[in-house]
Amino acid sequence: MTSDTDPTAELDARYSEEGATPATWQEARQVLREAPTSWLTTIRPDGRPHVTPLLTVWEQEAPWFCTGADERKGRNLAVNRQCVLTTGGNGLGDGLDVVVEGDAERVVDEERLRRVAEAYVEKYGHEWHFDVRDGVFVGPVGNRALVFRIAPTTVFAFRKGHYSQTRFRPR
Repeated sequence: MTSDTDPTAELDARYSEEGATPATWQEARQVLREAPTSWLTTIRPDGRPHVTPLLTVWEQEAPWFCTGADERKGRNLAVNRQCVLTTGGNGLGDGLDVVVEGDAERVVDEERLRRVAEAYVEKYGHEWHFDVRDGVFVGPVGNRALVFRIAPTTVFAFRKGHYSQTRFRPR
């Protein structure tokens, strides 16, 4: 079932096997929601890419992550909000890999941050509990993390096994 706000799925026949069908938004969203880890690519001030694995949660129809302000990705995002989030599996014969392109928007609204903090505990357990204070996540030893929501501009899904490439565009 799709909603009127779900992105439109377009199969790219150039990168798909004959007879392939596009992935659905529900499939792509499930991969993003359930992924144990994802990979975030940000852009350094000198234009070079930086890639790092991280934990993400799916809330309010977007991926969320946190990082220290002094971490490389935090410093990169202070200069350039553009990023790419990728997740999926390393198997070649089956599965769905998903790529989210967009802008990382820092969120400081504490009500929203509390919902995201709860989502971390639901997904990863109490080891990943954060308090919310002064517009940031605060960890058990007092470390502070900025919280970002990726506003997707384009999402790609790559099906393996019966290969296909789907592009999702906002409606």
